Amino acid sequence: MSAHYRSLVAVYAMVVNEKNEMLLLRRANTGYRDGFYDMPAGHLEEKETLRQATVRELKEETGLVATEDDLEFLEILHRFSTARDYIDVFFRVKKWTGEAAIQEPEKCDHLGWFPIDAPPEMIVPHQRSVIQDRLNNTTYREVREKN
Repeated sequence: MSAHYRSLVAVYAMVVNEKNEMLLLRRANTGYRDGFYDMPAGHLEEKETLRQATVRELKEETGLVATEDDLEFLEILHRFSTARDYIDVFFRVKKWTGEAAIQEPEKCDHLGWFPIDAPPEMIVPHQRSVIQDRLNNTTYREVREKN
């Protein structure tokens, strides 16, 4: 009997304020796309729901507090890369409490709010696609990354 294939699962929090600006963090010292901006995100942990993981990652990375009910499903992205394959699940954070601040300085060297219709040039490429998908109401995408 052969082993079953497994993808990694990552969750993403798209936080957009009343000025239509999106919260992004610049990756540093992670070994993946350092210098690129990224939404608050992370891996699903064992026995955790997608919403629980998103709420946890949002707080761990930015200090913002949201509940599972504060999340709205946006998109699933099946991302193929030479290193590993991912199922990425994106949620919009409808409301939160607190002020955003860098909580993991060993992984992030800048945090800022950027116009959602003009994200920084150096944003993780698959996330640029998801931002564009918001305009088209796309909820599923497949991407083959070039590392």
